[in-house]
Amino acid sequence: MRLVPQRIQAVAVRQAAAARRAASANAGGSAAAIGSATDADDGSPATPAPLPPLPRSPARGARARVHRLPEAHLRADDGGDGVPRWMRKSAGWSWRILVVIALISLLVWATARIQLVFVAVFLGLVITAVLRPLVNVFAKVMPRGLATALGLLSALAFVGGLLTYVITSVTGQWESLSEQFSTGIAQLFALAENLPFGLTITEDQVSEWLEQGQAWLQENQSALLDRAAAGAGSVFEVFAALALAIFCTVFFLARGNEMWKWFLNQLPAKVREKWMLAGGVGWYTFSGYARGTVIIALVDGFLAAIILLIAGVPLAAPLAVLVFIGAFIPLVGAPAAMIIAMVVALAVNGPVNAILVGIGIALIGQFEGHILQPLVMGKQVSLHPLVVALAVTAGTLVAGILGAVIVIPIVAVIWAVYAKLRNLDPPMEDLEPDAKAMEP
Repeated sequence: MRLVPQRIQAVAVRQAAAARRAASANAGGSAAAIGSATDADDGSPATPAPLPPLPRSPARGARARVHRLPEAHLRADDGGDGVPRWMRKSAGWSWRILVVIALISLLVWATARIQLVFVAVFLGLVITAVLRPLVNVFAKVMPRGLATALGLLSALAFVGGLLTYVITSVTGQWESLSEQFSTGIAQLFALAENLPFGLTITEDQVSEWLEQGQAWLQENQSALLDRAAAGAGSVFEVFAALALAIFCTVFFLARGNEMWKWFLNQLPAKVREKWMLAGGVGWYTFSGYARGTVIIALVDGFLAAIILLIAGVPLAAPLAVLVFIGAFIPLVGAPAAMIIAMVVALAVNGPVNAILVGIGIALIGQFEGHILQPLVMGKQVSLHPLVVALAVTAGTLVAGILGAVIVIPIVAVIWAVYAKLRNLDPPMEDLEPDAKAMEP
């Protein structure tokens, strides 16, 4: 019985040798056929042609074949330097991220070098976003240029009237305010002498602090004068930025569409559609934020003026304007204006009135966050409060108060453009996997 496999193997070897001989004989098959035909013509016996090899019987089993992995797979997993594939991918992402950070840093540096121009263009876009609906209404009954001039004059008249009212109210209440302020300071000193936990602040201590302050002013007089001169230069820059912003606003309102079309025509034809889509989404978000912020600031200032007038706080109009200005700085502007209004109420009318004023302005903040912003802005600007807080902090560290003002619309526009151009996959329904799905 043991000789059966050996016999089968010997038979297989002989059949393989016969197959090789048959293959070599096939190469001269045509010549052999011609020779056999010739022999047949001569009368000699013809040589028979070789028979084709018989097909392999299924009973003999299948031939063994070696399966190899594709070469591309081997090349993808092994770069020839022994570095794993995940490390090469991480390195690729790392240098790309570094390039993006370098470009952003270069952009921030270049913007800081031309800060006045950047601020002027930004203010021009804000004014354009606010006045564009009004100018469009005027343009229906008059030429576009005349409608632009009329819209700008209306805005200047509104701002001038507001400033005139504030200055008039301050000058009319200054004498009575000084008397009330002196009385309030005396009351605060009386309260400071009987603080809890055994703390006291006497008039002698306050006088000593005032003397120390005067001595410090005399010692640092030259440095303060230098800062005042630098402040005068800053004031000149502010007026220059306002003038340039108004100049830009005129062209944005009168020829904004033509300027945008000209810019699109300078781009390659294959990218114009994406740029047009991104520009439309960005302007929709920016204009919605600008108009919504102005409307919310006006409502906050009006409500603050009503609360301050009811509470009997002097300088209600200037404090309301301060609340209006503070509303343009997200998260920190309105609380800062609230603190100043509370200090004035504390110095003039006492702590109870100051607490009432603080509660009233806090209610205004809640009304703004939960009703005004969703109603006015809607979905044009949808940023998480955590993103707003981080962006305001970063903008303040980079460019001070100016950075805190302009960072939110910039972040909102960038996110809106990215959300419009990206290809979003279907969202996940559950963050935690189902226990039944994990069972084997």
